[in-house]
Formats: sequence, C-alpha cells, structure tokens
Amino acid sequence: MLRASGHYGDRVDWVDLAKGFCIILVVMVHATLGVEVAAGEDGWMHYAVAFARPFRMPDFFLISGLFLGLVIDRPWRRYLDRKVVHFVYFYVLWLTIQFVFKAPGMVVDGGWSAPLEAYLFAFVQPFGTLWFIYLLPIFFVFTRLTASLPLWLMLCWAAVMEILPVRTGSITYDEFAGRFFYFFVGYAFAPLIFAFAERARRNPALTLIAIALWAPVNAALVFTPAPEALAPFLQLDIGDSGSTGGIAELPFVSIVLGTVGTLVVVAVAALLASAPWVRWLRWLGAHSIVVYLAFFLPMATTRLVLLKTGIITDVGTISALTTLAGVTGPVVLYALVRLTGYGGFLFERPGWAVIDRPVAPRRHVAGAGAD
Repeated sequence: MLRASGHYGDRVDWVDLAKGFCIILVVMVHATLGVEVAAGEDGWMHYAVAFARPFRMPDFFLISGLFLGLVIDRPWRRYLDRKVVHFVYFYVLWLTIQFVFKAPGMVVDGGWSAPLEAYLFAFVQPFGTLWFIYLLPIFFVFTRLTASLPLWLMLCWAAVMEILPVRTGSITYDEFAGRFFYFFVGYAFAPLIFAFAERARRNPALTLIAIALWAPVNAALVFTPAPEALAPFLQLDIGDSGSTGGIAELPFVSIVLGTVGTLVVVAVAALLASAPWVRWLRWLGAHSIVVYLAFFLPMATTRLVLLKTGIITDVGTISALTTLAGVTGPVVLYALVRLTGYGGFLFERPGWAVIDRPVAPRRHVAGAGAD
C-alpha cells in the first residue's frame, strides 16, 4: 500500500495553507446560507458557495487523511487518545456550549424537555456545524481496522459509496458514504499528493493554465441544471450545502469534480505557500479547528445584528461580513485565551482528558491532533 513516509512528518506550508482555504469556505457556506434563509433571498455570495461545493468538504477530508500513514501503526492506546478522545473532548465541550445559547429558543419552540432530548440525540446524530469532528474519529478507527485489506478493494468500495446517492437520513452514515473516499485517498496516496504539490510549485505557468481551464468547466457543471429525469440521483447533502441541482451533483460527475477540485486546491496552496502575504492564512490553517469549533457564535450574532438593524441591505454583502466575523471571531477569542491564561480548556485538552500519558499529563492544543 502507498502510505506517507516519515519525510512528511513536520508541518508542511502548503498543507496549512490548503486548510486555511478550506476553513474559510466552510464558514462561508454556513454564513451565507444562514443569511439567505433569514433574508428570504439569495445574494451574490451564493454563487461563490455553489462554485466551491464540489470540492469544499472533499478537500478538508483529503487533507485530514494525509498524515495518517505516519501514525496508523502506533499502539492502540496512543492512537485512540490522539484520534478519538481528542475529538470527542472537543465535540462534547462545544456541543454543550452551543446548547447553552440554543436552549432558550428550543424551550420556547418545544417545551422544557426539548433541549435535553436534542442534546442527548446529538450523541447519535451529530449536531449542526460539529458533524465534521464527530465523523473524523469514525474515519480514523475504521481505517485502522481495515488497514490490512487490499488498497484496490478499499478504494473501489469507497468510490462506490461516494457515487451512490445514499440518503438514509442519518448524517453519520450518509456523510460517511459521501466523504470517506476522499479521506482514504489522502491517507493511501499521500506520497503522490505531496509529489503533485511539488510539481505544481515547480511549474507555476503550467499549473496556472490548468487552473484556468478547470474553473469554467467546474462552474458550467455546477450551474447547468441536471436533466429532470436524473433529479432523484443528485448527490444532495442532508444539510444545506449550496446545492444548485446542477450536473455537478450527479453520480460519477461529483466524484470526478471532487477529486479534481481537491487537486486544484492543493496546487493553488503549493503555488502560494511561500508568499509572505499568506502567512495569516497558513496560521489560520494550522489552527483551523479553533475556527471550526467557535465560529457559530460570532457568525450568528453578526447575522442577527446586520439583518435586524438594516444598516446594510444587500444580502451578499451581509453574507460576506458574516463570513468575516465567523473567521475572525474565533481568532480573537483564541488570542484572548492565550493572553489572559483563562479559558484554555476551550481549545486545549486538559490532562484529565488524556488517556495516553507515558511521562506526565500534558495539554493538547485543539489544532495539534495530527500526530
């Protein structure tokens, strides 16, 4: 099997940059669609969200699998600590924080038992924006358990799962079916992906030409409606994801666009990684889980304020400002935590939540779960 070698053990500039791109796209989709639902109309940001839909989450999952080959053979205790307990801690913590803010509205709509029922159900059906870190531990454990199976078998099976229009109503199962292929590709073909990034970096002119050819094709397939007869086969997510009902969401087309789109993100990140003006984006990528965990509150607050005050009436502009708040809000919170020394548990796993302590209890930063 093709696996990442130790040569890729340190932080890689383009990987952090690609993660920075991805986390902005993730915040963008939630911010934009939330504003559009509340406003009752679409804005110009809707088109950016739709354009990125084929590769937004596939790229995030592919990157999440890139370094798995380095640690997949570690003792089970350490593996579970870094790849399961790490994410379980932050899921439970931020699920609870979100419910503190959402519970009053749930009580009004469904009575006093509604928040408790929804909270408990969130351990079976991942809640809201947190579904990504709910799913990652499942991917890590499943990949470890199936590591002895032939590469071609796993790859074909994962591809079939992605191609099939799986719609059971379970976020866990449906998203597993739709995303595991990209995670597995990142894990199994990491050396080839790193080699591709290096070639893109060394051949900027050819890379830019390829990107220029890809962009209009991706846009055409996204915004060209699929034939009505094929509508039942569209690859629709359970949650809102900027779906346009376009050809891009048809079986086979989606997996091709997802794969090509992830490689485009890798190529762009490789080209820009050494530029000094993207250092902020590399930092954002290195701390992407900080943004992912905490963006819901500044995003929702900004959306509410802008829509209620009516100072800005353009839906697209409101979506853009809400996205900006969703990205910068967690960064400000993280900086305050680091500066004051209070609230470290929000982004660091305390010693009591670590099950692998060979020397002494340690605290694990939220964004450092890659090892």
